Amino acid sequence: MTQDNFQTASVDLTHLDHQGQAQMVDVSEKPSTARQATAAARVRMLSATFAAIQAGNVPKGDVLATARLAGIMAAKQTANLIPLCHPLPLHKVEVVITPDPQLPGYQIQATVKTKAETGVEMEALTAVCVAALTLYDMAKALEKSIQIEAIQLISKTGGKSGDFFQK
Repeated sequence: MTQDNFQTASVDLTHLDHQGQAQMVDVSEKPSTARQATAAARVRMLSATFAAIQAGNVPKGDVLATARLAGIMAAKQTANLIPLCHPLPLHKVEVVITPDPQLPGYQIQATVKTKAETGVEMEALTAVCVAALTLYDMAKALEKSIQIEAIQLISKTGGKSGDFFQK
C-alpha cells in the first residue's frame, strides 16, 4: 500500500468523544449523497471440493446461491453486527461469486449503493465476509481446510473523504 491510501495522523478520530469514549458519529448535519462501495474476498479450497461445488454435488444444496443470498442479507444487517455503524437505507446490494480454477476456489465481490449521510464500506465488507463464511459452511462436509482470504475494500465513491480505489 502506498502512503496515498492512509489518512494523516492529524485527523480526528470521529468515533471517540473528547474523553476518549466510543461514540456513534453524528451525521445529522451531513447532506444525503449517492454513495457506493465494493469489497472483495477469496475462498480457496482443494480441487476436488471446487469440482463438487461446480458440479452441484454438495450435500447441503446450492452452495453459490445460498452464499450470494447470505451476503445480501448480511449487508442489510450490518448496523446490528458492527458497533457504531449507522442503519442505512440500502438501494442495491449485488454479490457476485466467480469460479477461479487457478485458486482453486471462488472470488467474491459485493457492491452496495445508497443515498445517505454516511458510506456503505462496512456493508460491502460484511456482505463478502458472510458470503465467504456461508460458502465455507455449505462445503465444510467436503473439506474443513477451506481458506477465506484477502478481504478488502476495492473502491468507494461519494462522501466527504472522496473516492477511493484500491491500487
